[in-house]
Amino acid sequence: MEPTTTAPASTTVATSKPKALAKADKHIWGIFIALCIISVIELYSASSREVAASSLGVIGPIVRHLFMLGMGVGITWILSRRHYSDFAIFTVVFSVLSAAAMIYVMFYGNYVNGARRSFSLLGVGIYPAEMVKISAVLLVALVMTLNQDPHGVGITKKGMMWSGVVIMFFSALLIEQGLTNTLLLVAITYSMMLIGGVKWLHLAGLTGFFALCAVAFVGYLYVTEVNVDIPADATQATELSEEGVTRAPSRIETWIARYNRHGSDSIPKWELEPTGKNRQEILSYMAQANGGIHGVGPGNSREASRLPLAFSDYIFAIVVEELGMIGGLAVLLLYLWLLARAAGIASRCSITYPALIVMGMAVMIAFQALFHMGIVTGVFPVSGQPLPLISKGGTSIFVTCVAFGIMLSVSRTASRHGNKKQDISEEKESLPEQLRDENKMQLN
Repeated sequence: MEPTTTAPASTTVATSKPKALAKADKHIWGIFIALCIISVIELYSASSREVAASSLGVIGPIVRHLFMLGMGVGITWILSRRHYSDFAIFTVVFSVLSAAAMIYVMFYGNYVNGARRSFSLLGVGIYPAEMVKISAVLLVALVMTLNQDPHGVGITKKGMMWSGVVIMFFSALLIEQGLTNTLLLVAITYSMMLIGGVKWLHLAGLTGFFALCAVAFVGYLYVTEVNVDIPADATQATELSEEGVTRAPSRIETWIARYNRHGSDSIPKWELEPTGKNRQEILSYMAQANGGIHGVGPGNSREASRLPLAFSDYIFAIVVEELGMIGGLAVLLLYLWLLARAAGIASRCSITYPALIVMGMAVMIAFQALFHMGIVTGVFPVSGQPLPLISKGGTSIFVTCVAFGIMLSVSRTASRHGNKKQDISEEKESLPEQLRDENKMQLN
């Protein structure tokens, strides 16, 4: 008689991804396509200052932009076809690359507008600050997922602390390039923690710790940079010290000057005379005033040829000039619609991780758009911030397209309230055990 053996019970987790549970969200695709169309039309008008420098003449700037958008669309489509669980590994790899690129730029990067902001790769300018923002959002989402409170809604104190470490690390990298990017990163990640259910007491403690760090950092800058004759080279904005020595203005002096110029003028901004320091602001206001309610029509901008950064940091001014207040509000509503659509998807996700990443991507895009519009319209002090998917740029476009691809992936592959129990079970079995937590904030 042959001996019989009993096969051990299988304890392996399924490695194959479950089938897509729905088609990619049509609303998100529609918003993405609409922003691309607006980008092409408005950037063509806003790039008149670059025509002289282009070897292709009039079509040069728009050809480059179409090439970047085409690559971005490809990135969006490829990521939309992946399962959202793939983005956990992507987060770790991309975050390491982003941090390494940012550290490299801090010491060896190219000067842009008075600070080291970029490096060249195959002839293309890479701006790691854009990569850092999405890396921080993805990492915070992953940390929050891995530290869900087993006894209620939200995350544990440990999860909040590790989220704080992520925020502080990436903020320290960004602060070298400007205060606006740092504040934007903090606003985005704080919003994610609030959405994820961080306890108010924990959040208050984290905020107090950040405030102490900020005070210490400002004190350090004051001692090391303010009223110190820092040698200036030809790539940096310069001014004269009281002793007549050429010096580079410190970051804290730049921040204070922008804040004072924004809020202390007794004369209304539209009555100010243009100077070297406020020329962009004044021309931006003139462009928006010229647009009125209905706008002057695509291609008929009067200020695009005079506004220095019309194609990037001030493109919303050209949008309002050509499409009027109605067109400006329509663009604003597209970003808010994206945020609302992502919130609807997140609130019905069965698993925590896809809910957090889809909200994180939407908050990042919407907040950056609001910052850009606030700066252009004079609500916030002047600072450089591209309008997602509309402003000219390579890194900004690619990062925004990555965010759209992640949102579309979640809309296809994440189980939601109303799906069959078998689909939800298959989804959980395909995930690492650490990512299987049920979304306790979903709406029925």
